Amino acid sequence: MGPLLVAACVSLAVWLWLTFGQGMFWRTDTRLPPRHAPAHWPSVAIIVPARDEAAVLPLSLPSLLAQDYPGEAEVILVDDGSSDGTAALARRLADAHPGLPLTVLSPGDPDPGWTGKLWALRHGIAHAVTPAPARSDPSAPSTPPPVYLLLTDADIAHEPDSLRELVAAATTAGLDLVSQMARLRAVSAWERLIVPAFVYFFAQLYPFRWINHPTARTAAAAGGCVLLRTEAAVRAGVPDSIRQAVIDDVSLARAVQRTGGRIWLGLAERVDSVRPYDSLADLWRMVSRSAYAQLRHQPALLAGTVAGLVLVYLVPPAALLWGLGGLGGLGGLTVGRPAVAWAGGLAWLLMTVTYLPMLRYYRQPPALAPLLPLTALLYLLMTVDSAVQHYRGRGASWKGRTYARPGDA
Repeated sequence: MGPLLVAACVSLAVWLWLTFGQGMFWRTDTRLPPRHAPAHWPSVAIIVPARDEAAVLPLSLPSLLAQDYPGEAEVILVDDGSSDGTAALARRLADAHPGLPLTVLSPGDPDPGWTGKLWALRHGIAHAVTPAPARSDPSAPSTPPPVYLLLTDADIAHEPDSLRELVAAATTAGLDLVSQMARLRAVSAWERLIVPAFVYFFAQLYPFRWINHPTARTAAAAGGCVLLRTEAAVRAGVPDSIRQAVIDDVSLARAVQRTGGRIWLGLAERVDSVRPYDSLADLWRMVSRSAYAQLRHQPALLAGTVAGLVLVYLVPPAALLWGLGGLGGLGGLTVGRPAVAWAGGLAWLLMTVTYLPMLRYYRQPPALAPLLPLTALLYLLMTVDSAVQHYRGRGASWKGRTYARPGDA
């Protein structure tokens, strides 16, 4: 049995296991669980960390101010050292779009050991849980802190009923954390090729059904939209307990789950990212800035990931094409050519079929599904580049800040 036949058979076995044994990760029907309106709508503070977000804020902030929520709610935007007038723009937008009250905070640069977003969240949460009268008069009577915190990024737009539906889901199911993976923009050619695969790969690593099981050990969240019970945040010590995390959403979910909280993650229907990624370079930076952090900066995990991507995504098309005679340059491997083609073809077919639901969710043509190996190759290169940047001292870089080593800020 030739080495390519062995590789193709192993790849097919992996795809059979992924398709039927990895929490049905490829299904896209995990949406907000059944819910009903609570008898009393709990109070919510919406916290928006923002750094140089003037380009997208007009598309996102008005949607938060316009939330149709029956209970008490406020919006707290934390300006994380912006240089493009984000804070002033937020105030102008609040004047032009009256709705929920808006507070803009500017806490300054993060202390050592903090990432910028978590530093902003720390100040936003501290402001939210400080009783409104005490913000100006420490001797004023105490009022309860908000029951929930909605942590949402500055590039995320919400439909008017988004907060209401999130709270109803959390109260109905007794959840401490409810997170929706916002539908990312998929308009440019590069976005259409790469963005659906980004969510597909994420779900493969963190199957939603595993996360949402009451006794789950798998934990993850999508940082763009997280409804968090304030008591659970205090119990988990967040964000202080995860202040060094580059991949803050997964770290947040793990901290809540580790301290006994129930979490839920699914795809969004009415929550969308408005940030454009028109070029490959934009998408490359988005993925590579945290890819090696996902591997805990471990060379062995990097090597295993590269080998796994090659075996799972690149071997099937190579095996099929060689088995059909399309890769004649490998003519020295003549054993089992039809078997190689069958194994590679079936693995590629499973890959393609499991990708179709995500393409439908993103309203993309099915013709993109067979191109998943190409997209996987790009992700492989992005991951390697992430490691290279790390060892050059550039690490996770975002909007002028670099976190070169775990714990740097």
